[in-house]
Amino acid sequence: MSASSRSPVTSRRRSWGRLGTIAVVVAALAAGGYYLRQRSAEASSSAYRSAQVEQGSIRVGISATGSLSAISTVDVGSQISGQVTEVLADYNDHVDKGQVIARIDPSTYQAQIAQGDASVASARASLATAQAALANAEADYRRKSALVGRQLVARSDADLALAARDQALAQVASARAQIDQQIASTRTARLNLDRTVIRSPVDGVVLTRSIEPGQTVAASLQAPVLFQIAEDLSKMEIVLAIDEADIGQVKPGQAVAFTVDAFPDRRFRGEVQQVRLSATNTSNVITYPVVVSVDNREQLLLPGMTANAEIEVESRDDVLRVPNAALRYRPDDGELATPAAPSRRSGMQDELPRIAAALDLEAGQKGL
Repeated sequence: MSASSRSPVTSRRRSWGRLGTIAVVVAALAAGGYYLRQRSAEASSSAYRSAQVEQGSIRVGISATGSLSAISTVDVGSQISGQVTEVLADYNDHVDKGQVIARIDPSTYQAQIAQGDASVASARASLATAQAALANAEADYRRKSALVGRQLVARSDADLALAARDQALAQVASARAQIDQQIASTRTARLNLDRTVIRSPVDGVVLTRSIEPGQTVAASLQAPVLFQIAEDLSKMEIVLAIDEADIGQVKPGQAVAFTVDAFPDRRFRGEVQQVRLSATNTSNVITYPVVVSVDNREQLLLPGMTANAEIEVESRDDVLRVPNAALRYRPDDGELATPAAPSRRSGMQDELPRIAAALDLEAGQKGL
């Protein structure tokens, strides 16, 4: 075979070889670019931030949520049944102790008093009749007793006169008891008449009103609640549910800071007033109620508001402060001549002096 007949085949093989080489180079460049982009992304995600070491105070707190409520609320009810004729207090009204806030139709109890007065008068008339009969029976008994001594009447007649006198005495006693009973019944009717006027038992603010004029109140075994009055809104309380893991750190007198959604940019202050012993089990989560007292002299806080609170359980003053995100290093005990003994809370907060000494930190210094 001649050289001219082999030339086209050799030329095609060389072309395919060059194309393969170019493809390999392109793939290598693409892989290299991808690798460099990944390295760049990792480098940017691992960028360090610097923070200044400060001298100041640090606080350890326990966060919890609760609702604001008045320290003392009074449910005002009705001890009698009847139709409401007047409602003289509304929501948010300030009321004084003894102030009339509602009235119930008194006609039923006025009629009972009139009936009772008539019954008392009738009982007194019956007493007068019984007393007259007693006087007559006593006179008859004395006369017959004298005649028996003179044998002018039979002894049996004297005995009958004695029995009549004793019966008259019993009638007088019964009439007196009837009078007392009717007087007591009338007194009850007068007391119920007084109860038709609903008065505030305390000085305070009306929180709720559950009656309207014309509504019928039915008092049975439990008095229906007509009003709810908060005794004093200048002082309020929050009941926080604290987890059993944290309750051992909470003590009366500890400071509390909290916010409410109505004033998100303001922090209110309170104080732990009481740590209650009654536990609550919710889905196997044990919590204890902690009562926080709050000064509300500005009257900004309202009953029912949700409070996001933080109880300050521990504090350190005049110490070196660094952000929590910077605490990724803990020195070995061998790096310090006299390692600090672990405290009860043995956390990063207790390791700060050792960390500061090992890193030779001082206030004003900046580090990664």
